[in-house]
Amino acid sequence: MSVLQQHVAFFDRNKDGIIYPWETYQGFRAIGFGIPISLAAGLLINLTLSYPTSSSWIPSLLLPIHIDNIHKAKHGSDSEVYDTEGRFVPAKFDAIFSKYACTYPDKLTYSELQGMLMANRNVNDIFGWGAAKSEWMFLYNLAKNKEGLLEKEALRALYDGSLFEYFEKQCASDKAH
Repeated sequence: MSVLQQHVAFFDRNKDGIIYPWETYQGFRAIGFGIPISLAAGLLINLTLSYPTSSSWIPSLLLPIHIDNIHKAKHGSDSEVYDTEGRFVPAKFDAIFSKYACTYPDKLTYSELQGMLMANRNVNDIFGWGAAKSEWMFLYNLAKNKEGLLEKEALRALYDGSLFEYFEKQCASDKAH
């Protein structure tokens, strides 16, 4: 399983290799997002990733995301930390911090994150701009520390999917108390 596949596998709630919109919704709820955002994420993420990951020319109305083909849904204007086959590229990951983390070497401020998003924009790639902005804003809101900084360890955990498991456990623990 590639690192990109590991990243999305959290949302495959029944572990059948396919992520349906209701599973995306359940995953977002499990990591602490509210109902409106989770509904929007379930619809929009599956709407945009379903067809590129399909092995058929005929789109499915159930909007399944096929984990085996997730690398085919990689959009432009991203950080390129995943290559075209969904593998993790350590040099690109380290470049995020060496280029954009000016205040702290292992943390990104909100404005540094915005600077990275602007620098990664590909010409005339409006979909990629929006996708990158949405992904990073979800991440920032989920994983920023108490000082509003996005730490390198949290970002690394996002890329391999373990960050989602961490927040699911944290949310379950909070509900138990």
